[in-house]
Amino acid sequence: MDNDKTKHIITVIKEQAVIPLFYHDDIAINISIIDALYNAGIRIVEYTNRGSKALDNFKELVAARNTKWPGLLLCAGTIKTVETAKQFINAGADFIVCPCMIPEVAKVVQDAGLLWVPGCMTPTEIAIAEQHGALLVKLFPGSLLTPAFVTAVKEVFPGLLFMPTGGVDVSKANLTEWFTSGVVAVGLGSKMISKELIQKEEYEAIGKLASEALAIVHTVKSTIEDK
Repeated sequence: MDNDKTKHIITVIKEQAVIPLFYHDDIAINISIIDALYNAGIRIVEYTNRGSKALDNFKELVAARNTKWPGLLLCAGTIKTVETAKQFINAGADFIVCPCMIPEVAKVVQDAGLLWVPGCMTPTEIAIAEQHGALLVKLFPGSLLTPAFVTAVKEVFPGLLFMPTGGVDVSKANLTEWFTSGVVAVGLGSKMISKELIQKEEYEAIGKLASEALAIVHTVKSTIEDK
């Protein structure tokens, strides 16, 4: 699927290059987290389908986005079934991220005109994703695949974009490794939005980590482009 909307989303993903992802049962906490991220400059958030209230919360976040967070793209993550994909698409998801490669989900998402980002761990899965129209592939879990994996597979799949999730730290050393290997973005979950910070309601700290990650990635990317 390659239309104006998907092109815009991919452009924003490349520009932001840091995609925060999280889930929480409490809608008020979700709103506080996104407030902090948005104020830090984040314009894409992946809300993961990892709890019983995920769909209802997502609907409320979409409604809040329309009044509180202009320009924010809300992605539904951890989508594993056709039915769940349809539910989140109907709820207003801007695009869909999956932890795995499911062709049936790809069709539903692409038929809706949305960007589909499958999770892959092997060259075979990446090849199947490419055959089913993927433009951007989530490498998951990044902690097992490492930047060296990206360096190797990029030559085999020159037309694809890659985004590791899991095992990515908010540190210059780690982010430099990933972006030097050729990724266009990284997914950041608990390393940015930790249970400890949420429990302590330290939303400003979450925002600070987001700001730091954006600054580090901007510096790293500029250094790589200058070489």
